[in-house]
Amino acid sequence: MRIALLTYSTKPRGGVVHTLALAEALAARGEDVTVWTLGRGGDAGFFRPVDPAVRVEVVPFAAQEGEGVGARIQRSIRTLAAAFDATGYDVVHAEDCITANAVPGCIRTVHHLDSFTTPELVTCHDRAIVRPLALVTVSRSVAAEVEAGWGRVPAVIPNGVDAARFDAAAGPAASADRAAWRERFGEYLLVVGGIEPRKGTIDTLEGFALARRRHPDLRLVVAGGETLFDYAEYRRRFERRREALGVPVDVLGPVDHAALPSLVAAARAVPFLSTKEGFGLAAMEALAAGVPVVARDLPVIREVFGRAVERVPEGAGIARGLADAVDRTFTGEGPASELGRTLAASCSWDAAAAAHQALYAEVLGR
Repeated sequence: MRIALLTYSTKPRGGVVHTLALAEALAARGEDVTVWTLGRGGDAGFFRPVDPAVRVEVVPFAAQEGEGVGARIQRSIRTLAAAFDATGYDVVHAEDCITANAVPGCIRTVHHLDSFTTPELVTCHDRAIVRPLALVTVSRSVAAEVEAGWGRVPAVIPNGVDAARFDAAAGPAASADRAAWRERFGEYLLVVGGIEPRKGTIDTLEGFALARRRHPDLRLVVAGGETLFDYAEYRRRFERRREALGVPVDVLGPVDHAALPSLVAAARAVPFLSTKEGFGLAAMEALAAGVPVVARDLPVIREVFGRAVERVPEGAGIARGLADAVDRTFTGEGPASELGRTLAASCSWDAAAAAHQALYAEVLGR
């Protein structure tokens, strides 16, 4: 099959990570795969090297000063639609609502569902669920939301995880890399994904502040955060609260692909207090490195992670729950690291690619 996978960005976000890993796994199984993307910010390629077996088409997409989110979404759709030619592809697979709006007649992966107020985003989100030929979700929990909201039944194909890369970062060969992070930050909690409402970063800040009362040298490190959306007001709220609490937070922004595994492996724990998730790739990568994960008790977390993470209930006690869970990482009373490592190792990109091949064949046969 000639397969086109489309993603909205070259930057390291979960959906983009998924697109590249799936493309490489499909190519390894003998498929002819091209990844199309918008080159945001002048990017000519992705945030990491891509297997040469996968062709990459980057559509230029320059930033426009003063452009609002709604206008940027609409321009993204128009730009990709004008550049993409479906001729010669057997399968066109969009990995997000922007690309699904740009390419009619596609298969679309719904990584998670969002709640938008910007009219352009509301329309984009809804249309990208109603119009595609077939839908994929990465968990049963998201599939149930799609069915309840739109009456469509997606195929469920869980993410794979590059578990070996994160496991190796916890091994003896990477000890110097981990030591460098610990020399820089000491004992730290690591948030991957930036300061965003969906990531629940302010809840994490509150829990960290409580944990720091018991462990005064503990720090909070925030990595990632590349996004299309404007979270400036949420970030201002975060900074005001950080100042009021008087705690240190190190905001790194996007971290180099090669450096991320050792940053994860050197952490004391990874708080994962997202309010919405489709799978939880960053949490699974932490488990692959043997790092404890403390997650908000969402249905998808129960489904995907089971007993491998410590869950804290939603509500007023979430900060206290995080702090108590961090305490247990110091005493070794949390979930066994081998349970998490085994779970992460079971999430195979090859298995995900095989399931996608079967879905593509089914859709082509209709």
